[in-house]
Amino acid sequence: MGRKSVFLSFLVVSLLVFALVFAGCAEEPVEEPVDEPDEEVDEVDEAEPDEDLYEAELLTNSVWPEDNHQTQALYELSDRLEGATDGRVSFNVQSGGALGYTDPELIAGVRDGIVPVSAIMMSGAAGEEPLLDVTTLPFLMQNYDEARLFCEVYTPYFDELLADKWNQKLLLISPWPGAGIWTQHPVESVEDMEGLETRTYDRNGALVMEAVGGTPHPLPFSEVYSSLATGVIDSVITSTPTAVDANFWEVLDYFTPMFMTLGMEMFVINLDEFNAMDSGTQETLLSVAAELEDDLWDQIEEIDRENEQICVDNGIEVVDPPQEFFDDIAEVTENIREEWLEDAPPEAQQIVDEFYEKVDR
Repeated sequence: MGRKSVFLSFLVVSLLVFALVFAGCAEEPVEEPVDEPDEEVDEVDEAEPDEDLYEAELLTNSVWPEDNHQTQALYELSDRLEGATDGRVSFNVQSGGALGYTDPELIAGVRDGIVPVSAIMMSGAAGEEPLLDVTTLPFLMQNYDEARLFCEVYTPYFDELLADKWNQKLLLISPWPGAGIWTQHPVESVEDMEGLETRTYDRNGALVMEAVGGTPHPLPFSEVYSSLATGVIDSVITSTPTAVDANFWEVLDYFTPMFMTLGMEMFVINLDEFNAMDSGTQETLLSVAAELEDDLWDQIEEIDRENEQICVDNGIEVVDPPQEFFDDIAEVTENIREEWLEDAPPEAQQIVDEFYEKVDR
């Protein structure tokens, strides 16, 4: 075979091979490159460290005996707070004045953190903070519904005052039953009050006794029974729970309900202690306090009836004076509120005006 034949044979074979290769490539689909989705990168936020949860058993003061409804309210507040915080926060309640403080001293004691939490009788602390005395204006409130409205009016004023001036947070207001007069002879007229030697617990109560011809004695609760027993005083202006606490039936015989005023107890906590709490604990404390305050107002009339009945069962006679008595004593004491408001902090007049508007007077 010549060169030409060989070359032609080689060329033919090459073309056949190329054709076969091309045909095979044509049968297989050409895979287009697929863009793979970018892998999602989980962005991990740096976790904020959990807010440290506040834990404490706070020393808490009550000047009242263990069974008094104000002391029991402190225990109830502690129980509810402990339950709501899974045991982290509670109160170590010291009752009966065991810590040695009186109401006038307590407002400063809470301010300075010596007593972190306390119940304080507003009228008892009014010598230190005059605005608190607005709660003692005689015959301002005529029933429990009005007393609750009055509390709603003054609470924002007191909350701001206590925080700004006294370094404490107002938790709740706990009412006392309306005050009457406890005596050794029945009181059915203003004339029956003349000459009485009467224990009073606030300035305006003292002014009422002076207006009717009696002599006021501003004694602390701890001295009331002994003063009655020794004849230093012969009568007391106070409410039914206090009469039970002091066993008045052993030294007195009559009770004349007057609703002369309605005492208010404020439950407060040192503001530095409150601010040291985490925000969740603060909210929990204020929430359980608000719920308890509602319950205490709902219960106060029943507390009054129960304590009055205890006194009756032990020999106290309840006097039901005629309407003339209330008309006369209102007339005799009509200037006390106006004169007090003239010298009181300006917020006092605002509080009274707002209250009068709510009760349409």
